[in-house]
Amino acid sequence: MAFRKISISELSFNPFDKIGKQWMLLTGGDSSSFNTMTASWGQLGVLWNKDVFTCYIRPNRYTYGFIEKGECFTASFFGEEFRQALSFCGSNSGRDCDKVKEAGLTPAEIGGCMAFEEAELVLVCRKLYSYDLQESGFLTDDGIPEKFFSKDPYHRAYISEITGVYVKE
Repeated sequence: MAFRKISISELSFNPFDKIGKQWMLLTGGDSSSFNTMTASWGQLGVLWNKDVFTCYIRPNRYTYGFIEKGECFTASFFGEEFRQALSFCGSNSGRDCDKVKEAGLTPAEIGGCMAFEEAELVLVCRKLYSYDLQESGFLTDDGIPEKFFSKDPYHRAYISEITGVYVKE
């Protein structure tokens, strides 16, 4: 499947739906070794005069090491017909199985990073800054730490410049 690079200004979607409800695959690594994970947390915006995407990854996720080690990663968005594949990628570890193959996805190198031929939209992201979320940073007492971090470690945030936007032709 071919992709066409477009200007970020050509995008027109609701980021709350695209990220929070439709989900995405975050993929790090290169064609010789990569991993992907499903995510539903993230932001799009402008920071430091750059178009940026911010994502959050727990350090115990297999994908974390790939994104931590590399300079770039992708955020791939799919149509609803791939919901089951995204669900599988979010509930299985690449340490234990070839989840890309089992999910029926086809790896593709796009903009120097790994993504998937089945995606409708791919953001190629270059890491600019990272920081670790911490319990001491919460400014409200509405139960977020207990709800989201009682069993798992806090996420690392990656603020990344969007260096390429690709859509399926």
